Amino acid sequence: MTKVLVLYYSSWGHVEKMAEAVAEGARETGAEVTIKRVPELVPEEVARQSHYKLDQAAPIATVDELPGYDAIIFGTPTRYGNMAAQMKQFIDQTGGLWAKGALVGKVGSAFTSTASQHGGQETTLTSFHTVLLHHGMVVVGLPYAFQGQMGVDEVKGGSPYGATTLADGDGSRQPSATDLAGARFQGRHVAGIAAKLAG
Repeated sequence: MTKVLVLYYSSWGHVEKMAEAVAEGARETGAEVTIKRVPELVPEEVARQSHYKLDQAAPIATVDELPGYDAIIFGTPTRYGNMAAQMKQFIDQTGGLWAKGALVGKVGSAFTSTASQHGGQETTLTSFHTVLLHHGMVVVGLPYAFQGQMGVDEVKGGSPYGATTLADGDGSRQPSATDLAGARFQGRHVAGIAAKLAG
């Protein structure tokens, strides 16, 4: 059975919701899917003052477990057009895996959330792809076969680089039905490719 890890960081819960949708999509292929998150770096008092979502149920991942999966789908909010520091700090600990080529040939993918429509979604995803390529992973995005990312009839996320959502500056906008459909599509797509490669 194909093993997929959905590994995310979420401050306000938007990426957490997207991670759950990604996992739903991957499970539709028959894959064994695990959802985990990276550790929070912000002191708890500061996180509470900033209204972070602190009741996330997903367990904390460890770097050493990553080679046990056929595919890893990473989710992160955008910080100034790049991944959040919490995700980067976790990935920066994977040097030992890189040195051994432990992730070479595995499928890697990413999804994100920004406050605004022009908040750096695509730069976050493409810079994340650079990290995956350094690990020798097979990078998979969100193809235009997902028609939900087409058209201008509504404000919505989605790009060929990965599923996205918009939170608004105060976090008041939740992932839309279209955003979540894109996340599910990406999960199915990644898991399907991982199954073919593992087979």
